[in-house]
Amino acid sequence: MDTLSRASDRREMIRIRDLHKHFGDNHVLRGFNLTLYQGENLVVMGKSGSGKSVMIKCLVGLVDPDEGLVEVLGRDIASLGPQELDILRSDIGFLFQGSALYDSMTVRENLEFPMRRHAEKIGLTKDTMPLVMEALENVGLAHAVDLMPLELSGGMKRRVALARALILKPKLILYDEPTSGLDPITSKEIIELMRSIQRKYGTSSLIITHDVDCARVISERILLLVDGVNYAEGTYGELSGSKDPKIEAFFKK
Repeated sequence: MDTLSRASDRREMIRIRDLHKHFGDNHVLRGFNLTLYQGENLVVMGKSGSGKSVMIKCLVGLVDPDEGLVEVLGRDIASLGPQELDILRSDIGFLFQGSALYDSMTVRENLEFPMRRHAEKIGLTKDTMPLVMEALENVGLAHAVDLMPLELSGGMKRRVALARALILKPKLILYDEPTSGLDPITSKEIIELMRSIQRKYGTSSLIITHDVDCARVISERILLLVDGVNYAEGTYGELSGSKDPKIEAFFKK
């Protein structure tokens, strides 16, 4: 049984069908399709400006599509009101490109921020430290709990951001260029950490990346986004061995 057949036996966590988005005369997404299955690591690769970030924003309701269906955890995003959308977002962990930590907050306060926003859902008590420490221990940074972001290296910031993405124990995680701007050694550490988290929590992950090594190590499937549509889909081995010039361009180092 091939990879796609095995995946299709699982629950659909994200379902995108015939997604279109224009910005003026710029037709960014031209009928894009994607399915992320439960427990799967799906990598989406595309050139800058190909629509990857727009697609993620449509997933979390920050951008409204012009046409098409976007379902997350079985909910049609277009049908949700602001409160329902906020509740759904609490089931989604998001690792932003560049980490996006609050510089004026300590590491602990950065992790407490999403917990306080969704306090009722998670039954938050006054003592948040056990949850903060659990999340930091998962990324190997328990000792950094009282540090400020300016005291952290780039790799440490990315780890803290990942701990923050995990703090609400989400059902799926969206990674936006998780290794961007990191040196090769730190990139490998982040990739291994992502694999460890997936194994421990069984999370479903959608990973946007230009990093070929990240795609090779982390992906079950890779989807190539070209000119706003799905150009190719398959395993790393299937795609990296292609002789199609447009596919080859993604895997050249």
